[in-house]
Amino acid sequence: MLSKDYIVGLTDGEGSFSVYLHPPKGKRSKYTKHYRIEWHYYIKLREDELPLLKKVKKFFGCGNVYFQNENRINHSHCYRFEVSSYRNISQVIIPFFRKNRPQGISRKRDFELFCRIEEIVSRKRGHLSEKQVARIKKLKSQMHI
Repeated sequence: MLSKDYIVGLTDGEGSFSVYLHPPKGKRSKYTKHYRIEWHYYIKLREDELPLLKKVKKFFGCGNVYFQNENRINHSHCYRFEVSSYRNISQVIIPFFRKNRPQGISRKRDFELFCRIEEIVSRKRGHLSEKQVARIKKLKSQMHI
């Protein structure tokens, strides 16, 4: 079984917290009139580290492991453990990392921004307002820098 410290270290080195904000598909579309948010926590490792990612999946009890083809020169194929369900993000990933904080400066900052965006989403009633969307965009622009 992997330790909490190992998961934090692995995330600091090879993980990411990401949020994608998708605008409505068309101004007059009857199906998507509101912004949609995608959540992603992932750890990406070389193809030969697949057994480790399966242990990470077992540790969290959620998420999936995907093959990721790599076509860049001097890069090998890899696998990605990813959690993208809002329910699992808010009930598993965020509580774990609130108790076991990332140590790396960039991961720590990205996690804090990730949580602030989640707080905006969790407090909304109905769809996101223009003000909430603007706040999320501003927070997201500060991630991964």
